[in-house]
Amino acid sequence: MSKTPLLEIEDLYARVADKEIIKGFNLTINEGEVHAIMGPNGAGKSTLSNVICGKPGYEITSGSIRFKGKDLTKMSAEDRAREGIFLCMQYPVEIPGVAVTTFLKHSINAVRKYHNLPELDTMEFVKMVREEGKKLGIDNEMIKRPVNVGFSGGEKKRLETLQMNILKPSFAILDEADSGLDVDALKVVAEGMNALRDGKRSMLIITHYQRLLEYVVPDFVHVYADGHIVKSGDKTLAAEIEKDGYAEYTRER
Repeated sequence: MSKTPLLEIEDLYARVADKEIIKGFNLTINEGEVHAIMGPNGAGKSTLSNVICGKPGYEITSGSIRFKGKDLTKMSAEDRAREGIFLCMQYPVEIPGVAVTTFLKHSINAVRKYHNLPELDTMEFVKMVREEGKKLGIDNEMIKRPVNVGFSGGEKKRLETLQMNILKPSFAILDEADSGLDVDALKVVAEGMNALRDGKRSMLIITHYQRLLEYVVPDFVHVYADGHIVKSGDKTLAAEIEKDGYAEYTRER
C-alpha cells in the first residue's frame, strides 16, 4: 500500500545572515509517520524547524519544501500554521497581557476560518480547553494567566502540548520538547503527543537525547550533522547514539 507524502524536503540549502547552516538536506515524511532528528548542539536542528515554519531571518538559497503537495516556501508563516504546521518551541515566548484562553480561542478560530469552518462558540471552546487541559494536568487558574508569564519550564511545555492538542495540526515539529521536564511531566507531555497519532497526522521530533523517544516511539531516526542527514535508521539508532555519542558523525568527513 503506497504512502501519501505530507512533507517533502529536497536538496535544501539555507542560511542565517551570511552563514550557511543547512546544506543539501533531504527528507520525506509521509502521513502518519513520526520521525526523530538527533544531533549535537550547534548542528542546526532548530534552524531546520524555523525554516520549515517560515520564521523571518532564515533564507532558503536553493532546494524545495512541499507540504501536502504545495510549495511551502511561497506561504507566509501564518498560512503555514493555518495549513496545519505546528511548532512546539524549545524556548516558548511570554506574551504579557494576553490570557491563555484568549490566545487559544483566537488561534483555533483563525484556523477554522481559513478552512471555511464556523468559529467555536464560547461554551464549545471552554469545554474543549477544560477537557484537554485536564489530561495534561493544567487547571483552570493556569489558563487564565498571561501566556507563559511566570510559567516554569514544565508548565510552558504542558501549555505547548495543550495548544497542539486543541489545534490538532497535520504536522507537528517538536523542538526539544523534553527540555526542562522532570520524569512525571515528560510522561504527561508524551501522552499528549501520542494522543495525536491517528495514522494521518505526522511529527518531527528534534532532540539530543533518547529519553523522549522512549515514550513517543518514532518510526524513523535520523542523525543530523554538518547541515544534512548523515545516517537514518529505526528506534535502535537512538539507543546507539545514547550509548556512543555523536563523535562518529562529527569528525571531519
